[in-house]
Amino acid sequence: MIHIIAAYFYSPFMMYFDPTYILIIIGMVLSLAASAMVRSTYSKYSGVRAASGMTGAQAAERILHSKGIFDVRIEHVSGNLTDHYDPKNKVLRLSDTVYGSSSVAAIGVAAHECGHAVQHSEGYAPLTIRTAIVPVTNFAATISWPLILIGLLLSQRTGNLLIQIGILLFCAVVLFQLITLPVEFNASSRALTLLKNNGILYENETKMTGKVLRAAAMTYVASAAASILQLLRLLIIFGGRRRDD
Repeated sequence: MIHIIAAYFYSPFMMYFDPTYILIIIGMVLSLAASAMVRSTYSKYSGVRAASGMTGAQAAERILHSKGIFDVRIEHVSGNLTDHYDPKNKVLRLSDTVYGSSSVAAIGVAAHECGHAVQHSEGYAPLTIRTAIVPVTNFAATISWPLILIGLLLSQRTGNLLIQIGILLFCAVVLFQLITLPVEFNASSRALTLLKNNGILYENETKMTGKVLRAAAMTYVASAAASILQLLRLLIIFGGRRRDD
């Protein structure tokens, strides 16, 4: 996001105050607030050790086996909260702060990633769609803004065409983020149920874990909101340019 904002402020075509900057500012505030919330919440509950004494990796293994999933590997990956499920290779990767930790926060994150593995195993439609459009989304995210910026430097007819293509590609990025929301919320819901059903966490511990997962989910909501606001700004700015053709 930072490089996009910098491009606006220092580009030759934005030499005056643009009131639509407020949309970007709102998006930034939402994203920063969500990130701060998840860091604070995770930090708080990473200090609470689960009564079961299970680590994130052990909890993940029990959950997967309880759902009859034995073909998903659990691997340790470096980093902080870099946890993710790789549906292509059927690998559940847990970060430094989760893999060997017995905190209710770590177990919750591990269970959330297991939720994705269960989604994959059961053919959960939103996850299937999201996985299928990842290549398109990656391409769109890479090329959309360069096309818009190049379009501003070219003649009106050619430039407008490139801008419209860039905006259309950016719509694909927004769509991906919207599809991500039900995938993430569903994975968290599954995680809490699986933790209860498998006796990994007590009820009061599950409530703590729920707070961690809800905070994490808000980062996806904020990211989607920020992208929608960016898209709205593009439509406001360049909608008038098309009418001037």
